[in-house]
Amino acid sequence: MSQNNPQYLKWPIKEHNVPERKRSWYIIASAFLLICLFFSFFSISGWKISALGYNSNFFFALILILAAIIMIINNSQKPLVIDFELGPEGVRVGSKFYDYDEIKNFSVIYKPKQSIKNLYIEFKNSIRPRLSVPLRRMDALSVRNFLVRYLDEDLERTDAPLSEHLTKLLKL
Repeated sequence: MSQNNPQYLKWPIKEHNVPERKRSWYIIASAFLLICLFFSFFSISGWKISALGYNSNFFFALILILAAIIMIINNSQKPLVIDFELGPEGVRVGSKFYDYDEIKNFSVIYKPKQSIKNLYIEFKNSIRPRLSVPLRRMDALSVRNFLVRYLDEDLERTDAPLSEHLTKLLKL
């Protein structure tokens, strides 16, 4: 999957992961949403009026509804297959390019028994989220050996982040 040029590693990845969900997942998620909406409108604190003149839990209800709409729209679209490329100057994800100067460190986690084979890239800008890239058919050691020439390796990370475990468990 890598190019013939040893200065680059390139492989296809999905733009985002769409988990398989059964009908029961949608029923539970809808029930959870309705319960949260009910409490946002009818809880004791919900009757209080904030300094802005709005119900303080109105914004919570609005956030819940917007999150549900975004999730429905996102799940209705098939993820695009884009190229992920490591080069001598930086990382390209589809049409986006990240210079190595923008990246804090990386880690490669390979645990076949847990079906984990990912590259994690942490950015210096703490607002930018961690980049999690499935290695698919790429050799984890080759990716690690390539990146260690340009970036610091996070040797303390020995497992996938908790947020990724929760996302997989909750099928989000």
